[in-house]
Amino acid sequence: MAITAQMVKELREKTGAGMLDCKKALTETDGDMDKAIDFLREKGIASAAKKGDRIAAEGLTYVVSEGNDAVILEVNSETDFVAKNEAFQALVKDLAAHLLNNKPATVEEASAQTMENGATVADHINASIAKIGEKLTLRRFAVLSKTDNDAFGAYIHMGGRISVLSVLEGTTEADAAKDVSMHIAALKPKYVSRDQVSQEEVEHERQVLTQQALNEGKPAKIVEKMVEGRLGKYFEDVCVLDQTFVKNPDQKVRQFVESKGATIREFVRYEVGEGIEKREDNFAEEVMNQIKK
Repeated sequence: MAITAQMVKELREKTGAGMLDCKKALTETDGDMDKAIDFLREKGIASAAKKGDRIAAEGLTYVVSEGNDAVILEVNSETDFVAKNEAFQALVKDLAAHLLNNKPATVEEASAQTMENGATVADHINASIAKIGEKLTLRRFAVLSKTDNDAFGAYIHMGGRISVLSVLEGTTEADAAKDVSMHIAALKPKYVSRDQVSQEEVEHERQVLTQQALNEGKPAKIVEKMVEGRLGKYFEDVCVLDQTFVKNPDQKVRQFVESKGATIREFVRYEVGEGIEKREDNFAEEVMNQIKK
């Protein structure tokens, strides 16, 4: 398979490795991006890459709660300029209120529902598209519920670039739950605890770390112990309870939550555009196309 400059550029962005190393990794793995990331990690050239997390699309995330229900959502636009537009912000709040009151299961189901103004959600979005002049989409949402004995942690960062909604059971301290959500916004954990990490993911990480240690020339008899130690570091990266609390480096998030007599039931973290590849315009080509018209 031919290795293109764009492929090398993408691998560099995902791993931080040098251009030649990226080209070699892609050549060795026949252009398979995921395998190339593992190849670089095994050689100790790249740190663990979170695949597919390039930030590309624009828009806003938002969180709102009412009583024992809360919703977190992401609405995308084509440019970040629109995210500051009052009409767009009003659309996001309208959609949030509808989702919270009607609790659809999917975006498709939500799109077909009728809003208070009599229009379907899809038509309401289309009316905003006509007004604002950009393609707008309701990308995703999650509606969470709690009991009177629990707390929602609602946190919106950078005006909506990142939003987090968490549920703490066993406490009604909303400030404590918000602190947990603030931590999640900063450190991007994927799971609450280790038991949520699939055996397949753990085994894959173990294989990568084993090969990494062997490539470092470590004796086989101590590799296993090294790998288990490094696995512990991996869990710290992906599990919120294992992470050092951002507001108090002397304690883990687990200790902070336990000090409140609580447990983290679940959380949802949205970052605008994560996982969406952005169309890359060739400016020179665009100018030439305009000249030819």
